[in-house]
Amino acid sequence: MSTPSGVTRKTQRNWLNPSTWHLRTRLVLVAMALLVAICSAVGVVSYASMDMYFNKQLDKQLEQASSRANEFGRPPSSFPSSGRPDPLEARGQGAGTLNARIDGSAVINSGFLNANGRRVALSAEDKQVLLSLPRDKGPVDRSLSNGDYRLVAVETPYGDIIVTGLPLADKQNAEASLVWTMVFVSLGGLVLIGLAGTVIIRRTMRPLEQLSEVATKVSRLPLDAGEVALAVRVPPSASHPGTEVGSVGHALNQMLNNVSRALEARQESETKVRQFVADASHELRTPLTAIRGYTELLRMTENFTEDGRKSLARVQSQSERMTTLVEDLLLLARLDEGQALKVTDVDLTQLVIETVSDEKVMAPDHIWKLQLPDEPITVRGDATQLHQVLANLLSNARKHTDPGTTVVTGVMLSADGSAVVTVTDNGPGIPAGFQSRIFSRFARADAARSGSEGTSGLGLSIVESIVQAHGGSVEVTSRPGHTEFALRFPTALNDRI
Repeated sequence: MSTPSGVTRKTQRNWLNPSTWHLRTRLVLVAMALLVAICSAVGVVSYASMDMYFNKQLDKQLEQASSRANEFGRPPSSFPSSGRPDPLEARGQGAGTLNARIDGSAVINSGFLNANGRRVALSAEDKQVLLSLPRDKGPVDRSLSNGDYRLVAVETPYGDIIVTGLPLADKQNAEASLVWTMVFVSLGGLVLIGLAGTVIIRRTMRPLEQLSEVATKVSRLPLDAGEVALAVRVPPSASHPGTEVGSVGHALNQMLNNVSRALEARQESETKVRQFVADASHELRTPLTAIRGYTELLRMTENFTEDGRKSLARVQSQSERMTTLVEDLLLLARLDEGQALKVTDVDLTQLVIETVSDEKVMAPDHIWKLQLPDEPITVRGDATQLHQVLANLLSNARKHTDPGTTVVTGVMLSADGSAVVTVTDNGPGIPAGFQSRIFSRFARADAARSGSEGTSGLGLSIVESIVQAHGGSVEVTSRPGHTEFALRFPTALNDRI
C-alpha cells in the first residue's frame, strides 16, 4: 500500500542572502556597520591629526638640533674642512641624534649618538642615503640602519652641508599606541553596542513577533467547516493604535473580529441548512415509501401494456434512487450532529469478505480479488456504517471503471498497529484537479472515469464522515492505471468513540 504523506516545508534562510535574514539581525548589523564606519572615520582623522602634531613637534626639535649643529660647526673660514668642529659634539644634542658633514661627495664627522652619549658610526648605506638628500628643501623621512629618521640637510656659507636627523621611533610608538587604543576601544564599543542593540531591538521587535505568532495560530485553525472558536487576539501591548506596530496589531484585531463574526454567521447558516436537510429528508421518507408501495400494488393488481410496465418500472427505480439519496442525506445529517455510534467488535476481515462477495454478484464482469492477513483484524466500531463505507468504495470502483477492471481489497496492520483497509483498481484513474475535492458533497467527475451509472456525489462524503466519526482517516492516490483508497483506523478506537 502506498499512502501520501504530508511534507512540512520550513523556511530556509540563506545566510549569503541578506533578504532572508531576520529584521532584528539586519538592524543590529546595520547599527554595528554604522559604528564601524564612525570609528574608522574618527580613527583616520585622529591619526592624521596626531601625525601632523607629532611632525610639527619633531620638525621644531629638528630645527633646533640643526641650528645647534650649524652654530657649533661654524669655524673661521681659514680652517680646512677636515679641521672644522664635529657638529655631533654640539651641546644639547640628545640621544639618537644624527649629524654629518658632507664635503663634496664625502661624508665626514658623521654618526649617531646612542643612549650613553657615545658616537655610533654610520654604515656605507647610511652615507649613500645622506648624500642623496635634497639640500635646503625641508625635513624628509628616511630609513637608516639605526631605524627611521627625519632628516634635514642645510648648506653652510662655507660650501659644505650639515645633515641633522632625529629618530622617528618615539613618534611611531606613540602613533602605534594610539592606533591600538582606538582599535581596542572600538572593538569593545562594537561588542557593547552589539549586545545592547540586540537586547533593545529584540525588545522593540517583540510586538511584531506577537503579531506573527497570532497570525500563525490563526493560519493553523480549521476555518473551512464546523464551529470555530476564533479567540486568539493580539495583546493590548502590541495593539495600541498610537504606534506604527500598534496600528498594525489593532488592524489585525479588527480583522479577526470581523472574521470571527463571519465564521459565526457561516456556522449558524450551516446549522440551519443541515437541520433543513435532516427535516426534509425525514419528511420525504414517508411519501417515497408510499410511492414504492403503491407501485408494487399496481404491478400486482393491474394489467398494463408493455409501455405501461416500462413506465411503472421506471417510476419504481427512480423512487428507489430517491430513497437512497434521502437515506444518505439523513446519515450525513446524523454524522454532522455527532450522534453516538453503536459500537461493537467488528471483524474487518470478515466484513471485507462479505462486502466483496455481494459486489461480485452485482458486477461479475469485474475481477474481484482479496488480500487478507492470516489472522483476523478486529476493531471497535459500528458494523453497519463500516459496511456502508466498504460498499460505497467498491460501488465506486464498479461504476467508474470498465468491465474487466481488477479491483483488489486488502486488510493489514500498519507499523504503528493501526488497521488499514485498501481498495485498489487498475482503471483510468482520477483527474489530479479533482482529487483535492473528491470527498466534497455532491462532487462528481463522471466524465473522467468511464461508466454509465449516475451517482449523487455523496458516496465518498459519507465514507469520509463515517471514517472520521470512528477516529480514522481516508486517503486517495490515483494515476492512470492505479487508484487506491486507504482507510486507516487507530488502534485505540474505543477511546475516540
